Amino acid sequence: MKTDKIILDACCGSRMFWFDKENPDVLFADIRTEKVEVKDSTCKTGIRVVEIKPDIEIDFRNMPFKDNTFKMVVFDPPHLNKLGKSSWMAKKYGVLLPTWELDIKTGFNECMRVLEPYGTLIFKWNANQITVNQIINAIGHQPLFGHKSGKQANTHWMAFIKQQLKQ
Repeated sequence: MKTDKIILDACCGSRMFWFDKENPDVLFADIRTEKVEVKDSTCKTGIRVVEIKPDIEIDFRNMPFKDNTFKMVVFDPPHLNKLGKSSWMAKKYGVLLPTWELDIKTGFNECMRVLEPYGTLIFKWNANQITVNQIINAIGHQPLFGHKSGKQANTHWMAFIKQQLKQ
C-alpha cells in the first residue's frame, strides 16, 4: 500500500496524546472503528464518549505497507490483559489477547519493518499490569532512552532507532 504520509500511528485509538489530532503528516491506523457512549454521572454531560476513527483499519501484526515506508512510527498498543471485554477501559484502550507477548513482538517487528533506516520508533507502554521489563524481554530490543510519566509514573515512553544493516 502506498502512502504520502511520513508518520504512522499503528494503534491510534482515539488519538488521545496527539496535540493535532488531524496532523496531515500522520497516517492514523487502528484495528477497529467505533464510537462508544457510556452513562457516567461524574462527567459534565453525564455521558462518556470515545471515538476510534482511524484513517485506515489495519492489524499492527500484519501491516499492508512496503518495507521502509515511514520516517517515524508510533506504537501504543493495548496495555491491559485483565479487563472485561465490554468495560469502559476495554472499549477505550483495547484489550491484550492471551497471546500478548507474541502479538507485541510481532507488532514491534512490523513497526520496524515499515520504518525507514535510521527512522525513529516511539513506543508507549503503561506498566499497570505488565511491566516494562516484561515488554522489553518480549520484543527483544533495548530502547535508546525513555521517560516515565502519568499517574504514579506508570506510563513509559521509549525511543528506538532502526539501524541500517551493514553489508
